[in-house]
Amino acid sequence: MPLMDRVAMLNEILEQNPNDAFARYGLAMEFSNSGDVASALGEFQKLLAAHPDYTAGYFMAAQTLAKSNRAEEAKKMLSDGIVSASRTGNAHARSEMEAMLAELEQVTP
Repeated sequence: MPLMDRVAMLNEILEQNPNDAFARYGLAMEFSNSGDVASALGEFQKLLAAHPDYTAGYFMAAQTLAKSNRAEEAKKMLSDGIVSASRTGNAHARSEMEAMLAELEQVTP
């Protein structure tokens, strides 16, 4: 399915249910994967404001920021994500984010 069709479909879902975390995450990922960083980060921000324990959102937002050479913002996002993962008992996500954070801190102390 072409990008615009997927984006339109996800937007349609969100029009009917703005709090659909999976659709919001999907939309953020579509924007991120297509290189539309501003739109992706806007959707991640909406997702995490409504669903602060949607741990994958922090990790993917941090990856989007890191790819855009925004390491300091990525580190903050990872720190917030680690708190979320700890709160929800998601040890796997926590370890992935801790590893990425350590990697970013080596590159940009």
